[in-house]
Amino acid sequence: MARLRLMRAPQKYVQGKDSLLSFYEEMKELGNKWLFICSKSGHKMCHDKIEKSFGTADDSRCYEIFGGVSSVGEIEKMRAIVREKGINVVVGVGGGSAIDTAKATAYYEKLPVVIVPTVVATDAPCTGLSVIYNDDETFNSYLFYPKNPEAVIVDSDIIAKAPVRFLVAGMGDALGTYFEARACQRTDAPSLEFGGITRSAMALCGLCYETLKEYGAAAKHACENQVVTPALDAIIEANVYLSGVGADNGGLAVAHSFYNGLTALGGHSAPHGNCVAYGTLVQLVLEGASKEEFKEVQDFCMEVGLPITLEELGVTKKEEIEVIAKNACAEGESIHNMVADVTPEQLYDAIVAADSLGRARK
Repeated sequence: MARLRLMRAPQKYVQGKDSLLSFYEEMKELGNKWLFICSKSGHKMCHDKIEKSFGTADDSRCYEIFGGVSSVGEIEKMRAIVREKGINVVVGVGGGSAIDTAKATAYYEKLPVVIVPTVVATDAPCTGLSVIYNDDETFNSYLFYPKNPEAVIVDSDIIAKAPVRFLVAGMGDALGTYFEARACQRTDAPSLEFGGITRSAMALCGLCYETLKEYGAAAKHACENQVVTPALDAIIEANVYLSGVGADNGGLAVAHSFYNGLTALGGHSAPHGNCVAYGTLVQLVLEGASKEEFKEVQDFCMEVGLPITLEELGVTKKEEIEVIAKNACAEGESIHNMVADVTPEQLYDAIVAADSLGRARK
């Protein structure tokens, strides 16, 4: 039977300078007893704006600084607060871990969730999944949700004031979106939502890539100077919405498998998005992409400061590349969505080739 095509997204997406001053106005239909699960910096940057938005409303608000990792114990702790205080809306404020903790808490307690990202380093805010860790910070599982968050609200001013490296990493994560979805479409592989890929999803993925090329460099300059410009707003939307909804409904291939393979090295410090950007170049080598297309992606990476060589990811030894290749091809990895299935040997060759092409450009 043919795979049913499927499209999912957050019910509401709000973005703009000082948008958090409209938090209550935009979200009040969801409930009146709020739990804000915040990272330390998320609380510092967002608390006053969110409070101001409530004005004279008598909704109850509880702010909790979470432990820093979306772990089983942390989620249990937040669920206990929900039950104790009769909370009816959960809000995640911060980076990926705070967001994942809020999504999981809301899911288990059957409540709506609002996401307030304070960095745009990944496309996690709009997606219908979380990465869950054990209490010792080792990987536990991916938790797939039956729906996406009720709402996502991004304050461009807060993103402009966050370190520029987060914006750049988010562009790396977003870079993989179109190329991975295109690979899945060719093989009729499932999206992250386990459905067939719609034309709408491919359009979002294509727009994501076009937006990155057009506005990436200008957005980086805006962020370096902590100002909000149309270019920065365009990239925030690409990193968060176009990439998040695009990947959710488009699927993953080599770029994300490369990242997962790299994590097997342990102790590597390259951001997720930087690894995905390099993995995209590896995927293009495997696909036998045209010289023009490969150079276009390389040019973009160089323009915004994403890696085009292994050394920039801290990978220098042949043995390390072998570990990456072997783990990226493990059973169940998204690399198997490629037209011709990829072996560890083929992936090793592509990783080395992409690196060589990168060093030649440098």
